[in-house]
Amino acid sequence: MNLVLGITGATGAAAAAILIDKSPWPVTLVVSEWGKDVCARENGRITSLTAGAAQVLDDDDLSAAISSGSVPTAGMVILPCTANTLGKIASGIADTLICRAAHCHLKEQRKLVLCIRETPWSLIDLENARRVAAAGACIMPLSPPYYMVDDRPASEVTMADLLEIFADRILSVLGRPARTNWQTRAQEPHRRESDFQKGRPA
Repeated sequence: MNLVLGITGATGAAAAAILIDKSPWPVTLVVSEWGKDVCARENGRITSLTAGAAQVLDDDDLSAAISSGSVPTAGMVILPCTANTLGKIASGIADTLICRAAHCHLKEQRKLVLCIRETPWSLIDLENARRVAAAGACIMPLSPPYYMVDDRPASEVTMADLLEIFADRILSVLGRPARTNWQTRAQEPHRRESDFQKGRPA
């Protein structure tokens, strides 16, 4: 089975590239037209993303296999997910392959993870997220778990560090726990329990 990955027209495609590299499943990649535009601005040629995917589909190809709920998948991630894409999914609009595949994952009760790249959120965004979450999706804003790098000064933490940790969290949601988590970090030899307790996130 493949992991379906949709990339829409928001910033943060570098996180999608890391997810492709880390995925234990082959990746079926779908990039919207605006997703391609933003990827080109942030990362250069879109081939830097498509090269790692097992399959690349056009967002306007509604005849693709993932348009059918009968085709099994390991789940679907939209990373980054625009507020516009969130709104379409919340309203049941399936006029693109990304939105149609998301609809299929909801109706088949499979994992659907929406990594929203928008801030601040309007009341409309919040309501759309509530509706999609009620339908079974996981709303996972592109917000890395910063506590996983609390052993280093902020000046020594790179964007790649944070996005790799975020990709690990996505895979955990999909059923593939990361080798390192909050508990395992507490057991690292160089850490004192008192220091760990001080750093616990609220």
